[in-house]
Amino acid sequence: MTDKRRTPLYTPEQRLRRDSTRWTLVQGLLAPVQFLVFLVSLALVLRTLVTGQGEAVASASVVVKTLVLYTIMVTGAVWEKRVFGRYLFAPAFYWEDVFSMLVLALHTAWLWAHFTGSLGMQGQLWLALAAYATYVINAGQFVLKLRAARLDAQRDESSALVGAVGSAQ
Repeated sequence: MTDKRRTPLYTPEQRLRRDSTRWTLVQGLLAPVQFLVFLVSLALVLRTLVTGQGEAVASASVVVKTLVLYTIMVTGAVWEKRVFGRYLFAPAFYWEDVFSMLVLALHTAWLWAHFTGSLGMQGQLWLALAAYATYVINAGQFVLKLRAARLDAQRDESSALVGAVGSAQ
């Protein structure tokens, strides 16, 4: 029989650093803000694709979404440095960070296309949707990591409780 337990996401020291840095709160606030900006922008981009109207507003929303993305990526790198001792690609978040680079590349490509006028409006809107699709996948990766961290914490609490009950007997 194989042991199916996985390595916890955080060591006890990393969990302490995670819980004590203000960057955890910053990430916790920026993530839902970014998701809300994404939803509004997605609706505006889709509206423009379907109706051909609202190009300027849709484009402005993608600019705002990209700026929020850059903000959460920079603050996330600082958070990772505080918790894991490196700005990016800590083993616990390696694949999320790798995929984040694709998300950043597509958003940055959209900015380039927009400000140079290349691709035309339709191409820019489709590129925005491609960038948004990668963002959704990446956000899902981070939600799964958050869930894993919560499960680790629950498992640790259960183990501590079992240990305390066992030693009291």
